[in-house]
Amino acid sequence: MKTTLNQIRAKSPCTEGWQKLLSHLGKTKADDEPLSIVTVLDSNGLDDALWCLQAVKGRDREIRLFGVWCARQVQHLMTDQRSLDALDVAERFANGAATEEELAAARAAAWDAARAAAWDAARAAARAAAWDAARAAAWDAARAAAWDAARAAAWVAARDAAWVAARDAQAKRLREICAECDAVAAVE
Repeated sequence: MKTTLNQIRAKSPCTEGWQKLLSHLGKTKADDEPLSIVTVLDSNGLDDALWCLQAVKGRDREIRLFGVWCARQVQHLMTDQRSLDALDVAERFANGAATEEELAAARAAAWDAARAAAWDAARAAARAAAWDAARAAAWDAARAAAWDAARAAAWVAARDAAWVAARDAQAKRLREICAECDAVAAVE
């Protein structure tokens, strides 16, 4: 999967990422030489490689399916059927089996689901804060602080490990998709 520095530059990249990429390539300005997304991934990391996908032409299907794949990795956390339906519609759209109208409707429904989930999370956080306040008032302050610190440390460690694993899986899948696209392009 390829783009060019001129195509990336046309999307107004951040200065830091742009300079990092140019430096990695040993260049001082944009050109039209084909540039693999894997090279951006190797140079700048996953975030910039994902951002640069918007500068890739002719691979909308593969990029959309990659996005669906990423979302499916956390699908088990989705509790609202509208979010799951949106994934199905996005996948069908990428494969030419859904219309833009269906995609727009699914997107709107998924946003409604996300807003509802955010509201539910805010209410749950408020309940948890109230419970923590009541517990802290009932317990010795030192004991509560130690418990909270231990729980927070465990949560942060688990979250960080999951984040790293997810990012590694996304980078690996992006490399696979780029290789598949390059193989198809070589035959064409």
